[in-house]
Order: sequence, then C-alpha cells, then structure tokens
Amino acid sequence: GVFREADALRPNSPYAASKAAADLLARAYRVTHGYPITVTRTSNNFGPYQYPEKVVPLFVTNLIDGRKLPLYGDGGNVRDWTYVLDNVRAQWLALTEGEPGRTYNVGAGNELSNRELTYRILQRFGLEGAAAEDMIEPVADRPGHDRRYAVDSGPIRELGWAPTVTFDEALDTTIAWYRAHEWWWRPLQGAGARRRHGLVAQGR
Repeated sequence: GVFREADALRPNSPYAASKAAADLLARAYRVTHGYPITVTRTSNNFGPYQYPEKVVPLFVTNLIDGRKLPLYGDGGNVRDWTYVLDNVRAQWLALTEGEPGRTYNVGAGNELSNRELTYRILQRFGLEGAAAEDMIEPVADRPGHDRRYAVDSGPIRELGWAPTVTFDEALDTTIAWYRAHEWWWRPLQGAGARRRHGLVAQGR
C-alpha cells in the first residue's frame, strides 16, 4: 500500500519522529493561533546542489574518485525518488493553490530499491556485472531503517502537479552536474561528507 495524508504517523527512528513532531507542531499552531499552515510530505529528493553525504551525490562523487559505494543491509529498502525541481514546483503549488490546514504528499512514483538505485548509477559509469558488484561495499543496516516509503500524491496532483522528467532523465542530469561542478562539492568532503550519517552514528 501507500501512505496517505490522513494515515497515522508511526515514526520508527528519532529522525522520523522529529519530522512527525514538526507536522504536529504546525497543526497545533493552526488550531491554537489560526496560522494559515499547509504541510507537505515529500518522498526522497535528489538533484544538483544536494549535500554529498546523501546517497545519490555520495555514490556519484565516490565513483568520480574511484571509491566504493557503501550499501546498507541487503539493499532492499525501497524509496520513491523525486527530482528536486519537481519537488520545488509541488511546494509552490501547495503554498499558492493548496487548502490551508491540509497536508499534501509529494511523490513522483519512482520506487526503487537501494540496490537498484546503486546499479543504475554504476551503469552510468560504465560498470555492470562483476565490475559493478566489486564497487559495492555492504555495510550494516542502520537502526530504525524503514523498509519502504511510498506515498499517495493524489491530492497534490489534483492541484495540477505532475513530474516533468523521468527518473532516468533526472539521474543523468544530476550526474552530469556533479561531474561539472567539482569546485562545489570537493570543499565539502571533510566533516563526514564522504560518510553516510548512519555509519557516522555507528562510529564507522
């Protein structure tokens, strides 16, 4: 199934709980003080200018430098990927056309397991089969790692929103951007930028 706006919030990690708390705090301000608040819940984003510790830019910049890709657990965790510019359009639409007090889920419908995402990135660097597997470094799964995220984005689509690019088109654009903008991401390589935050929390 998919997560709908009215479904109960059941966060499984402190990070997820902080997001749920923000939703509830916004709702409380609307009820108590009448603020015109609209909440959006967006699936995983990717695109240019994303900080290099996030999975897509981390894997891309690692491959540019010939480094292996740390893959959590069995790689079977599923995420719905939305290109950042499509997300920006959804946020603006919810702000300007949405109903105050309502929650809007935003998801492009690009569900991929982390392993499939990894393979698609590797393919764009000319790595397949045994060569691709050799670049994957299995690491322990992070605590509270949800198995699947999928949202019903029907209400935001009713406002006229829809993705403007396919996942593969957006991935090609993103990889090309990181190849052309090393000046932006290389200074960010310190302070854990090369390490996924789940691994940092585990002391790795």
